[in-house]
Amino acid sequence: MKIAIYGYGNLGRGVECAVRQNSDAELVGVFTRRAPETVKTRTGVPVYAASSAADFKDKVDVLIICGGSATDLPTMTPALAENFNVLDSFDTHAKIPEHFANVDAAAKKSGHIALISAGWDPGLFSLNRLYASAMLPQGADYTFWGRGVSQGHSDAIRRVPGVVDARQYTVPIEAALDAVRSGSCPELTTRQKHLRECYVVAEEGADKAAIENAIKTMPNYFADYDTTVTFISKEELEKNHSGLPHGGFVIRTGKTGLNGEHTHTIEYKLTLDSNPEFTSNALVAFARAIDRMHKRGATGCKTVFDVAPADLSVMSPEELRAHML
Repeated sequence: MKIAIYGYGNLGRGVECAVRQNSDAELVGVFTRRAPETVKTRTGVPVYAASSAADFKDKVDVLIICGGSATDLPTMTPALAENFNVLDSFDTHAKIPEHFANVDAAAKKSGHIALISAGWDPGLFSLNRLYASAMLPQGADYTFWGRGVSQGHSDAIRRVPGVVDARQYTVPIEAALDAVRSGSCPELTTRQKHLRECYVVAEEGADKAAIENAIKTMPNYFADYDTTVTFISKEELEKNHSGLPHGGFVIRTGKTGLNGEHTHTIEYKLTLDSNPEFTSNALVAFARAIDRMHKRGATGCKTVFDVAPADLSVMSPEELRAHML
């Protein structure tokens, strides 16, 4: 399976490493919007200008698009689906139906296959929500994220006047987790499920009270949460908060029996040292799946719900039945 990377940030670098762990995958190259000569890859794989990507359309089985969901992927994925089988990690949940429709139209027109919103949420968490709700139709779903760094929320803090740098951690509230695990199917508000911890490096002489107020009252990011703001030095941020850990839980509790007399809990947990590196490994597995699906004649846009589990694995069907079943 010949893979290429479009975009070389944290996710692109993760895919570069992930390909090396998959015996059936080979990395053809990296496409960047920066000047190629200024980009040094971790493994020495060639770097090409993004504008030249179409020249490689017959040399790549799957193009993994490593752009941002806010502005990059809505235009990149449908455009690149005109020449490639493509895969992205689009994670703006509310806009997935619109993104799917745009990518589906482009991929069907060109005879390619695409898979959007791969990764862990959306992605693996989505699958676990589907499986659990199918097994326990009378019940309730709960998703908790963290403890981990939210890159989008950290970026939002960095845009506050007077802020030099920042990291924001999303933290599940233990009391909420305990209530869910009890099987009582509680109704929880946004504020009851997660805390926001912010570590901020302020400019010298900046009004810290104003910065803290701007963060805590920021709509769509912090206003609906109990939020703490801790001011630290640049050195402390680099020493203690330079990583990108993340993770979370998908939990479903439900009832069975003639009168719902028995309670059951299904829980799936991820604890990730590196959010982008884990996401990258998921992307390579789903790239394998759509490569196989396309070779069987499939076209158009797909999601993780359309992928058979066996297509994710490097193992043969015989090996899976012998060792995994």
